[in-house]
Amino acid sequence: MLTLVLPKLVSFEGSGGRAVRVTERNVNALKSAYWVVMAGGLLEPVLYLFSIGVGVGALIGDIGLPGGRTVSYTEFVAPAMLAASAMSGALAETTFNFFGKMKFMRLYDGMLATPIRPFEIAVGELIWAMVRGSLYSIAFLAIMVVMDLTTPLRALAAFPAAVLVGFAFGALGMTVATLIRSWQDFDLIGAGQFALFLFSGTFVPAEAYPAVLRWLVELSPLYRSVDLIRGISLGTAGWAQVVDVVYLLVLLAVGLTVAGTRMGKLLCK
Repeated sequence: MLTLVLPKLVSFEGSGGRAVRVTERNVNALKSAYWVVMAGGLLEPVLYLFSIGVGVGALIGDIGLPGGRTVSYTEFVAPAMLAASAMSGALAETTFNFFGKMKFMRLYDGMLATPIRPFEIAVGELIWAMVRGSLYSIAFLAIMVVMDLTTPLRALAAFPAAVLVGFAFGALGMTVATLIRSWQDFDLIGAGQFALFLFSGTFVPAEAYPAVLRWLVELSPLYRSVDLIRGISLGTAGWAQVVDVVYLLVLLAVGLTVAGTRMGKLLCK
């Protein structure tokens, strides 16, 4: 279905059109087994939500927010799992898959024989990563609404925020993929991703950490993502969420620029 709709939705030509053709190529190359992999990526945050958010939450009870409001622990954890899901979906596409296409399949070498430029390839791959990330976000938000962890209107507002999170981490992932040297380096990426998952205000408020660690936590991209989606999901959004949006937009712009530049150096030798 995506194969039929995508070219019709995008009628512009030029640089944007060429980037979309890269996305279209990924859609056309889909195999049935790929959807099983995508389902596995959604299953992980859902399991965390039920095991920690619901299971451990029954022992913890309610948790206080900085503004004095009290919410259930499950309501507190669910937006963080949504942010983590958007992060993991985007990083899976733009690190492991992107690295394989660039270094081993040599897919982009053939593309550069056409008018497509390295930056346009990066944009096209980022759009494709967000197709996957958006599917994760829609499914997870539906679960949150069914479990009465947020309202349908707040879920609709949280969806663009989750897409922004995916774009930002997708750009970051592509930058990292152009810097790593071999498959062994993915162990470091996995360790870094897991550290972000544990220490980004996902399971406890940032205020629970010592002052020095709190500032480190609040500087991490996943914390800004969690803070943004949590504020929207719980209806407590304010000026802090504006800072989160600016942070993620800067990360997106810098990551995409660096990734495009690095691809140019690696592929156009």
